Amino acid sequence: MTEEAGEEIRAGSILPADRRALRLVTSDGLTLVGEAALPQGRPARATLVCAHPLPTHGGMMDSHVLRKAAWRLPALADIAVIRFNSRGTSSAAGTSEGSFDASDGEGRDLAAAVAWVRDQGLPDPWLLGWSFGSDVVLRHGVPLDPAGVIALSPPLRYTSEDELMRWNDVACPVVCLVPENDDYVRPDAARERFAGVPRAEIVVGEGMGHLWVGEPAVRTVLGEVAARMRPELPPLEWHWPDDRARAEGAMERWSDL
Repeated sequence: MTEEAGEEIRAGSILPADRRALRLVTSDGLTLVGEAALPQGRPARATLVCAHPLPTHGGMMDSHVLRKAAWRLPALADIAVIRFNSRGTSSAAGTSEGSFDASDGEGRDLAAAVAWVRDQGLPDPWLLGWSFGSDVVLRHGVPLDPAGVIALSPPLRYTSEDELMRWNDVACPVVCLVPENDDYVRPDAARERFAGVPRAEIVVGEGMGHLWVGEPAVRTVLGEVAARMRPELPPLEWHWPDDRARAEGAMERWSDL
């Protein structure tokens, strides 16, 4: 790595950001824990609200792709990343009130996060749902008037055909990142399920699985997210330049030891 290129971003790399603990209150009175990761010292140019995978199977705001989005995108693309634990879900940040509601009540959780974004005057949010989170986004996102939607590994377990068709009533982009080797809905099946939403874009993660394990998979996801949300920028580069490290702070390393 040259002096100009700086240090390579790896799986545990944490780039500088303004990180704030959140307490979100839902319309049915529950308090959710979360985090906002904002660009440090400059305004956000886009906002990403993340809905995590199935909490009954370990999904939470720290599920690895969402955590790495918060670690990287504020610094690399000036994207504010909002993560939260849906009702009844726990992570290192704490436990949100309530209990799992099979994507029904979780729509209120998503709405609370979007309301916080707008109360803060951040750019209108894109909604990213991963696995179960994509059902939450697809079922409840239309009335939230998002800037765009990204469905990551959508299993479409809870989303009805009528709920999918409602996306024809809004004009925002609908992007589906579907792993080639997904455990639930593979690319051909996704194309069939989204056929009623003609503008839905199916992007195939070649050779990848439902959980997007490994640094190449994470870079694929974050690269596609940044390309949709900040199309005026060049593709993300996976290093932290030395001049930025001196001006903004060194890249840190995550450790659970």
